[in-house]
Amino acid sequence: MTTTTADIATTDWRAQPRRRLSRRVAPALFLAPALLMFLVYVIAPIFASMRISLYDWDGVGKMTFVGLGNYRELLGDDAFYTSLKNNVLWLVLYMLAVPAGLAVALYLNQSVRGIRLVKSLFFFPFVISQVVVGVVFGWFYDPQFGILHSIGKLLGVATPAVLADERYVTYGIIAAGLWPQTAYCMILYLTGLNNVSPDQVEAARIDGAKGLRMLRHVVLPQLGPATFIAVVVTVIGALRSFDLVSTMTHGGPYGSSRVLAFYMYEEALSEYGYRMGYGAAIAVVLFAIMMVYISIFVVRMIRQDRGKR
Repeated sequence: MTTTTADIATTDWRAQPRRRLSRRVAPALFLAPALLMFLVYVIAPIFASMRISLYDWDGVGKMTFVGLGNYRELLGDDAFYTSLKNNVLWLVLYMLAVPAGLAVALYLNQSVRGIRLVKSLFFFPFVISQVVVGVVFGWFYDPQFGILHSIGKLLGVATPAVLADERYVTYGIIAAGLWPQTAYCMILYLTGLNNVSPDQVEAARIDGAKGLRMLRHVVLPQLGPATFIAVVVTVIGALRSFDLVSTMTHGGPYGSSRVLAFYMYEEALSEYGYRMGYGAAIAVVLFAIMMVYISIFVVRMIRQDRGKR
């Protein structure tokens, strides 16, 4: 039996709706497992924390509904304000990792002999554990045999006991956190620099652009996605800072280096607390700060993108 052109056209016409359906369904099926995991392990715990924050609960016994009682208690909690102030300080100073990572990436984005070894040395802080970073910087700041003490002694300058001084302890911990965070931002920018259009760079050179003008008007606009990821990850890293505080000072001296994540742990899970509701209230406040900060940056990026169009 001979198949005519009309039969083939009829078959293709009938198959078109199925193809359209498969094109719509296939992406959803591929995304479904990841979305399910995201809903179960991210979205659901967020709402569960909001619910628990309305109760007085030790994690085992009966839950007693207190409404906004935990939040009202936060308003009069000096330790909470200390933690909040330190988190704001973390947010401000931790953002230095973004321009520092860009500067290092620009330096490493060249084809010279031995540059791969140098890249691996800059990349090394990112692959080691935050606990190891905390221990290393604890040795660095040691007032008796630390490197900082040795440098000060060599220069004839008295160096403070950074981790034992309320005035310097938070700055010392942030400096330790900036080391691996700068390495992470560097990796993001190195990836972004590989995608910078060489044609635009060459055209800008012909027009006489170089140095900072080239960076500002040609390179940085193409690094927008990398900058967005770097800022978001850095903000999240600053707000969830727990490992370094726990490793280096355990919140001391006298609670002066506490951050919200560590204070939440102290109240909810340590031997000092087991107040799950109060800890959940701290977590909700931390989540709200994170969402506000990231939302402002996202809105700003969207407006800039629309302005370019």
